[in-house]
Amino acid sequence: MNPRTITLHDCSFSTYIYEEEIIARILMLAEQLDQEYADKKPLFLAVLNGSFMFAADLMKRITIPCEISFIRLASYQDMQSTGKVKEILGLNEDIQGRHVIVLEDIVDTGHTVHGLLQQLGDRGAASVEVATLLMKPECVQHPLDIKYVAKAIPNDFVVGYGLDYNGFGRNLRDIYKIVS
Repeated sequence: MNPRTITLHDCSFSTYIYEEEIIARILMLAEQLDQEYADKKPLFLAVLNGSFMFAADLMKRITIPCEISFIRLASYQDMQSTGKVKEILGLNEDIQGRHVIVLEDIVDTGHTVHGLLQQLGDRGAASVEVATLLMKPECVQHPLDIKYVAKAIPNDFVVGYGLDYNGFGRNLRDIYKIVS
């Protein structure tokens, strides 16, 4: 496939990961989660806004009994992590004794996941794991053990498939990386 170039705001992006690869990697994650949580009735906790496409495509492929809920956290401004997690919409479910799987679009600095894991730990979950579409291992600033990673990527700014640049690009089927 030929890479496509798009412009969002003042930046150009070119195709980086095509939808077919994204779906193939999500299918592998779904199979792994189905096996490891077969008798645990997990609660998937999707972090909005970025994980909405990942969560939807993953949940269509999960076959075990489970629930999904949504939480909205923010730590980004423009292309930079602010380093501070702000809880905007809280978790209403009682997670005491539940197996929770946090669904993230991307883990880069790890600030968001670190803050969320602390909050969930305080609520008495039986276990908490993270499943992320993308991870930037060289950027992580917290000791995190992310068990479910669809794809590790270098420290490039990416958009598409739920990821945005100042609100734009979430609707793109592929993932694009910045070129200028």
